[in-house]
Amino acid sequence: MLRVGLTGGLASGKSFVGEALASLGCHLLKADDLGHQLLQPGTQVYERVVEAFGPGILDSEGRIIRRALAALVFDNPEKLALLNSLVHPAVIEEEERWMQQIAASDPHGIAIVEAAILIETGSYRRFERIVLAVCSDEQQIARAMKRDGLTREEALARLQRQMPLAEK
Repeated sequence: MLRVGLTGGLASGKSFVGEALASLGCHLLKADDLGHQLLQPGTQVYERVVEAFGPGILDSEGRIIRRALAALVFDNPEKLALLNSLVHPAVIEEEERWMQQIAASDPHGIAIVEAAILIETGSYRRFERIVLAVCSDEQQIARAMKRDGLTREEALARLQRQMPLAEK
């Protein structure tokens, strides 16, 4: 089985590329979706994140408000590193489990993990191939504004905090 990492920046087209490859028969796992699942109440990751960041990140039903959590870590590299240390190992473990399942069920298949920060975290080393989705900064900003309801300034701020696509 071929292990492929699919990465890119904010609104660079990762999901589009991933879905296109899945429509051709590749197996696709989105790390963001996996991360969201791991932040659901009842998981170890949820418990650790709530313990680290407090009940202020929870809604009235005890679910993590991702925007509230993001606001806490966005401008604080130490808190972001803490969050990543709580979430990423579990995400990687689940990705590996998924790839083992794909290898067993489709040994000649292609397993693609879509993840925004494969390069930054060094996770790219786990893959035999890397696909990088790229587009212009202006396209990224426009897409992020439309998709996420961001202002131009918010989209630009997020983009500036990421590794430039040219460096990836």
